[in-house]
Amino acid sequence: MPSVLIVLTAATRWTQADGSQRATGYWAEEFIEPHRAFTAAGLDISLATPGGRVPTVDELSLAPEANNGDADKVADLRAYLESGSVQAFLEAPLRLEDVTPAGFDAVLIPGGHGPMQDLAVNEDLGRLLEATLPDTTKVVAAVCHGQAGLLSAGSTESWLFDGRKLTAFSDEEETMTGLAANAAWLLESRLRSAGADYSKGQPWSPYVVVDGNLVTGQNPASAGPAAEAVLKLLAA
Repeated sequence: MPSVLIVLTAATRWTQADGSQRATGYWAEEFIEPHRAFTAAGLDISLATPGGRVPTVDELSLAPEANNGDADKVADLRAYLESGSVQAFLEAPLRLEDVTPAGFDAVLIPGGHGPMQDLAVNEDLGRLLEATLPDTTKVVAAVCHGQAGLLSAGSTESWLFDGRKLTAFSDEEETMTGLAANAAWLLESRLRSAGADYSKGQPWSPYVVVDGNLVTGQNPASAGPAAEAVLKLLAA
């Protein structure tokens, strides 16, 4: 069966432009929807974080106001994270430093603002992506702010994703959250300046870009569709 590695941020704080620290972590829906889809498809799923640290969910991602006021959705997200098998999965991540790229058919990076803090500058993630993307039999995927992790691959002179078609959380959406003004940098702008062929859909609506073996989803609503795109590529 195909194997997929989910790489989650281990960051619990996001450094702001003014030097203050904002609580962060991974975004619940962006982990849950792919994990649910991959589990249903029978994939062999592994988890890795920097240092093998247990990832922290961003509590904002479990707040009704971040889920269109849908209390039932929030209850479902919490129940999924608190289920025994998922809790055990999250509490025993591999060390990203020790991951062997050859052992996986796909790599997925969910978002939350945490990846902007640690995965964007993580050399081990960069090594993993540099070994995976050139192999067209494998899939690299990221959702929302998970695309910050793509910045770790290569250098400013030779970025692995230069010229690739992709999407990510838009500057417009970041502005709508009220967090853009104090962000040290904005993801869309950084990806564009690095050389990505960036595109986006309507704010908060599902939008997925597939460019060869690269799958990216714009926002939390894109997590499920992005996971389905990964499964389609693996099946092919």
